[in-house]
Amino acid sequence: MASHRKPRTPILATPGGRRTAAGLTTAALASVTLLSQTANAAPKAPQPSIEEVKQKVDDLYQQAEVATQKYNAAKEQADGQQRTVNRLLDEAARRADKMNESRRRLGAFASAQYQTGGINPTAQLMLAKDPQQFVDRNHLMEQLTGRQKQAITDYQEQAAAAARQRTEATHSLEGLQESQASLKETKRNVQAKLAEARQLLSRLTAQEKARLAELERRKEAEAQRKAAEQARKEAEKRRQQPGGGTGTGQDSGGGTSDGGTYSTKAEKALAFARAQMGKPYVWGATGPSSYDCSGLTQAAWKAAGVDLPRTTWDQVKTGTRISTDHLQPGDLVFFFNDISHVGMYIGGGKMIHAPHPGASVRVESIYYMPIYGSVRPG
Repeated sequence: MASHRKPRTPILATPGGRRTAAGLTTAALASVTLLSQTANAAPKAPQPSIEEVKQKVDDLYQQAEVATQKYNAAKEQADGQQRTVNRLLDEAARRADKMNESRRRLGAFASAQYQTGGINPTAQLMLAKDPQQFVDRNHLMEQLTGRQKQAITDYQEQAAAAARQRTEATHSLEGLQESQASLKETKRNVQAKLAEARQLLSRLTAQEKARLAELERRKEAEAQRKAAEQARKEAEKRRQQPGGGTGTGQDSGGGTSDGGTYSTKAEKALAFARAQMGKPYVWGATGPSSYDCSGLTQAAWKAAGVDLPRTTWDQVKTGTRISTDHLQPGDLVFFFNDISHVGMYIGGGKMIHAPHPGASVRVESIYYMPIYGSVRPG
């Protein structure tokens, strides 16, 4: 028996049905998208406080100073190796001249023997692939005169020396290439640290920059307070010295330098350092238009006739260790556990130093940074 039920029309077969399905599909997609965005949206990282930004910038500057000292050490090594290579090249040139002279003398003997029609062992030597094999032939050597034998000996000595110099020059060149590669890598490291610090500072708003400046002022004020206390102690110590304590060489705290001699040299070094005030800090610079911290102390003491090493790590080993309570003008004060910064003490708890990129050579309290130790050069 046939069914009288009306066949159901599929929902997508009618225009209205198609619109309804499309709407449902769009809504479903929108829901899925919204859920996906909600699920994928990571919580925003909290903004660092201005104190944290300051600490990060200070850390980056210190890391840059460490990298700068590594750069200075690598550059000093590369410069030394370059001088060695240049010396070897000069010696090789002189050695070549001597070899050519020995060769010329051998050629003269060979030519003379050829003209007289005699046996020409000298010519055989000049044409031999291995001169030593020829020399080993005693029956030929016996036919040579004393002057000819001496010419051959000279030639052999010059050839052996030239071979040794070639080997030494090759090793020196390899070392120079390694040092230059290290120099480039360290330079990139310094630049990366400084770029990161600049980027952090550039993101600060005007209000945040003002807050940062206020933190710097507080830090500076505390450092100045400690410097004033140091100045008071020094003044009291001078008053207790016989004659009013006009000298600077007494009570060296273990130093072995003669007071008057050291004071004279220190005055010259400090006069040089003061003349550099206002010149910019540039990492790796040794003057005369800019300096890094150890470049300034090295140049200042050089003006006083005292040669200091290039890096803070080597300067701290030069001279006599001095306690902070016994500092005298001219002494070097080193900072941080990694000994990455140095300044020159001027008295009263203050120093002249090249601080960091973006700053100039200036006077500042030695208590602005954590003190590692101090040294009296000479």
